[in-house]
Amino acid sequence: VQLVESGGGLVQPGGSLRLSCVASGLAFSSSAMSWARQTPKKGLEWVSNIYSDGRIAYADSIEDRFTISRDNAKNTVYLQMNNLKPEDTAVYYCGAGNNWSTGLNAVDYWGRGTQVIVSS
Repeated sequence: VQLVESGGGLVQPGGSLRLSCVASGLAFSSSAMSWARQTPKKGLEWVSNIYSDGRIAYADSIEDRFTISRDNAKNTVYLQMNNLKPEDTAVYYCGAGNNWSTGLNAVDYWGRGTQVIVSS
């Protein structure tokens, strides 16, 4: 299984970014896909899951600012991030896994991550 994230970078507070994750080596349409983020202070923090049946879950800390979506034809999962805040600064990881768990427990495989920096 290979998960490759892209789309990170430097953005000003209030700005937007869209992260992408292309998956290979797995049955993408049958897999739950996830986003998580990591900082030295908070460790690994779950952000969102999108399941193969379309169910979606978000962490409360996201406050409706992020939107997860998937394109099964492209084996790609996205994370649209709006109204970004400095506290969103982190390495963002894409995950793939099972449909019967919640949060980080749904992840069996991880990508290498993409850095997001929110700063003026």
